[in-house]
Amino acid sequence: MSVAESPCSSYETDQGSTSTLRPRLLPRKRKPTCFRKMVRYIAKGYLPRESDRQYYADRYRCCPPPLFIPTITLAEIGLFTYHCIDAGAISANGPIPVESVLIYRPDQRLQIWRFVSYTLIHAGWFHLFFNMLVQILVGLPLEMVHGSGRVMIVYISGVLAGSLGTSVFDTKAYLVGASGGVYSLLAAHLANIMLNYSEMEFGLLKLGAVLIIASADVGFAVWDRLLEKELLPHVSYTAHLMGSLAGLTMGLLVLKNFDQQLYRQYTWWIAFTVYAGCVSFAVCWNLIYY
Repeated sequence: MSVAESPCSSYETDQGSTSTLRPRLLPRKRKPTCFRKMVRYIAKGYLPRESDRQYYADRYRCCPPPLFIPTITLAEIGLFTYHCIDAGAISANGPIPVESVLIYRPDQRLQIWRFVSYTLIHAGWFHLFFNMLVQILVGLPLEMVHGSGRVMIVYISGVLAGSLGTSVFDTKAYLVGASGGVYSLLAAHLANIMLNYSEMEFGLLKLGAVLIIASADVGFAVWDRLLEKELLPHVSYTAHLMGSLAGLTMGLLVLKNFDQQLYRQYTWWIAFTVYAGCVSFAVCWNLIYY
């Protein structure tokens, strides 16, 4: 008599017996957890090739966890809450703590920490909300794929480019907000999509979405500046543009390159030259004309 085999088991003969069969269960495939599904979704959105996505999805263990984006986000929210309580008011465009030791001010450029620390201050809940939204939705997946150190370098380079660019092209403006760092992350992701859009899932759609979001926010910043041009102090929007330039260059320099083609090595050197040249020029400008 034949024995019907189930799809999840096989049969072997007991030692010393040719008539007794015992089942040997094969391991069942486990359903992926929510965390594993999230990792695979991030891999599809941020890695160009299927082999890279599979490698990342199989090996990512969230150890160590992403630390930079959550830490900087909590610091920015905490300081905004403190300044709102201190001012006793909150609005879409305020309060702006112009006397804070963290804000970038053109008359206090010798306090060099202000070229970076301004990123912790925000002008109103709308400004904070948009920056935190993009920072988490774009920055956190980038940090999961490329690591905290690389993303921190891209972010800080955008913050620094924003303040240096403002000091050169918008010399009377005060500067607040994480827009320089946020746009650096956006542009770094945009550069990745532009180089690999044909291999990425919904590449053209993602490219269009990033461009629309960035254009809308820059347009709002320019409109807000022109609408309130009589108010002082002026708050610059140059940081958006300078942060984007930093992200396009530093993204190519710092983020992991999953495709070691020769033309992208040339792109690496071009990006390094552009960023180093712009930063050097801005630093010299501030030293000479302050």
